[in-house]
Amino acid sequence: MAFERRRRQSNREGDRERSEFDQKVVEVSRVTRVVAGGKRMRFRALVVIGDHKGKVGMGLKKGADVSESVNKAVNAAKKNMITLPLVSETIPHELRVKYKSSSLMLKPAKPGTGVIAGGAVRSVMELAGVKNVVSKMLGSNNKVNNVKAVFAAFVKMKSKAELAQMRK
Repeated sequence: MAFERRRRQSNREGDRERSEFDQKVVEVSRVTRVVAGGKRMRFRALVVIGDHKGKVGMGLKKGADVSESVNKAVNAAKKNMITLPLVSETIPHELRVKYKSSSLMLKPAKPGTGVIAGGAVRSVMELAGVKNVVSKMLGSNNKVNNVKAVFAAFVKMKSKAELAQMRK
């Protein structure tokens, strides 16, 4: 009987596919739209997904309930994936990026330093697989703009080979 129970459990676990990306819900907020009959409430979810090996994506979507908005955001994040040129578990060079009112400074760090970053930036860095980095968020405390600033920095980031080719 115990064998049958174990076999049934393994079948149930096999039905759900294991995603290659981990996900982190950075923010869920309730948003309203005023219409003639009153207010319509929806939920907005900001989700970051990553494989801890240099691939990371971000999605910001709205839905009728929290789970719907999170699922939509995960699907959007899978479509907006970025691959980072990591150098020994850190970023290749220092960056300063401004996105709207959020300014962000990222510096590579020596092994053993860890991720020194605020909440929204920390979750993106951990899911991207960056183990050693120093960052500072300046300006806005808006999580959405801070995450978008990190992705703007990732887009500007160049690998060591690209930097050497530009200098030659």
